[in-house]
Amino acid sequence: MTADGLLNDFAIRSFRDVADGDYIVARMAYRSGLAAQCLWASQQAIEKYLKCILFLNRIPAREVKHDLGAAMSRIENSGKVGPDLTKLTQDFIRHLDTYGRFRYLETSYYLWAWHLPALDRAVWEVRRYCTLSDGPRNVKLQGGLSPNKVRLPCGYLEKIIDDAKSPARGPLLWQNAFFGKRARKKVAAGGSFHATNSPLSLHPEIVDEVLRYTYLPKGMKEAYRALLAERASGHAAGEPT
Repeated sequence: MTADGLLNDFAIRSFRDVADGDYIVARMAYRSGLAAQCLWASQQAIEKYLKCILFLNRIPAREVKHDLGAAMSRIENSGKVGPDLTKLTQDFIRHLDTYGRFRYLETSYYLWAWHLPALDRAVWEVRRYCTLSDGPRNVKLQGGLSPNKVRLPCGYLEKIIDDAKSPARGPLLWQNAFFGKRARKKVAAGGSFHATNSPLSLHPEIVDEVLRYTYLPKGMKEAYRALLAERASGHAAGEPT
């Protein structure tokens, strides 16, 4: 295998294949009512798909880390590949960037029932660029759902779909309009609205004490100090508490 071939193999196995697993984990978490884990696994999947696109197209992105917006901007500004993503998918990626990359309830979050089909749609749209084959990249959505049988060469999801005995097959195909061997016009994902307030959003006054004992992501301290100042200003002005 050539050096380019080895690099492409690294991108596929380390990013795309692992992202496929994260995607299935996100669906399992959603079905189990684990909203925070669903959001985090969803963010991890999209992050790795984007990093696969960056790597396959040799777009340097060492500083991107967990920032989906930065990864998207790097891809769009490269001039090498222009992902054609629907507004729904762009909005969902922004939602994950806001609520999905925090693992310890540093911020509040929410998850609606429609976020599962939004995840399926986003994975289908982004993942088709995780290959150097032109075929999948040129396929577009039709009537709001994916065209039939869009398959990536040697894809991990494709192997699971083809293996009737795979324990991951059921969680992947459950109420999934975008992956599977048969077309679905409707899905019934079930579930309900989930939302949780972060302890720091309720009590930003403890942020400095929290930082004495654990790490918070960059900018978090300043954000909660600003929230505390805003609340103090509102109380001083006589706003209701």
